[in-house]
Amino acid sequence: MSVNRRGFIKQLSLGTAGLGISSLFPSVSAKAQPASTMWKPRVGILVNYSEANVAYATQEGFTSIGFWAQPNGNLALGKVTDSALDRMRENIQQSGLFCSVLGVTANHIDADPAKRKAANDHTAGVIEIAGKLGVPYVGTMSGKDPAKTLQAQADEIQRVYEEKYFPLCEKYKVRLVWEPWPEGPNVATGPMGYEALFKVFGSSPYVGIQFDPSHYVRQFMDPYETARDWMDKIYDVHLKDTEIRYDVLERVGINPPSPAHWWRYRIPGQGQIDWPKFFTVLMDRGYAGAMNIEHEDETYHPGYNGNDINDGYKTGFSVGLRFLRQYVLVKAS
Repeated sequence: MSVNRRGFIKQLSLGTAGLGISSLFPSVSAKAQPASTMWKPRVGILVNYSEANVAYATQEGFTSIGFWAQPNGNLALGKVTDSALDRMRENIQQSGLFCSVLGVTANHIDADPAKRKAANDHTAGVIEIAGKLGVPYVGTMSGKDPAKTLQAQADEIQRVYEEKYFPLCEKYKVRLVWEPWPEGPNVATGPMGYEALFKVFGSSPYVGIQFDPSHYVRQFMDPYETARDWMDKIYDVHLKDTEIRYDVLERVGINPPSPAHWWRYRIPGQGQIDWPKFFTVLMDRGYAGAMNIEHEDETYHPGYNGNDINDGYKTGFSVGLRFLRQYVLVKAS
């Protein structure tokens, strides 16, 4: 699709999405805002926490940030003290970045009782950490038990969340948002899963969608219509592209008898996603939340020295931001 950049920027100037974030909770919701003259969502990166990573994001010109909070990382309850969280919160505030999300991979309804308890305890701890930091969302997967029907899984997910997580979500003003990662412990991978989950959760203020268009593309779903149909449940966005290697796909199919890499995640602008079309959907529907680059592009790996992102990884983020500035108004570095 050929897009005239000047024409698209003109559309941006006429957008109806505002800068502010009104809310389910004070100052944290990504819902539609009163009309304004410019669509300017926050654009950032998703990384491990370190002061160096916060400094890089600020210097590069990003306006938001998200952090991983995995069990083996540096943001797990029992591994981080309240005084460390106070220093982290102060560091983020001084940077001017908006921290939208903490990310955790967990199977909340694991069939193994010990693994389920570990996942539940860790996620509960991350909700508490998010609350202490003033972070509105915890990005995760729904949970999955392949031995059960979709409806039975949805019912169990609801039961576990209401028992283990929702009291903490209420206390700390945090919402759990599901990324549609298809290989993960997840049934929230697209519209079928969303329908089952939101049927049992209804209008709960403690769950929502973390939209990532790359996952729909590699499942041959329509990310644009999905975003349009489920916009009222979207609270956080991952910016990640997917490259489909059709030359490989046409030879081996989607389920090859031997491993063949017919798709891969890329930095925005390097794959099949029509970003002007995607942003138009967000703009038209008034999305006003954060959008963070989730960097899984192996072209720029390995990514870390300890918790600090290395120069190659930074290059990927910088290339992504340079591309995104064609369509989203982000302050210059």
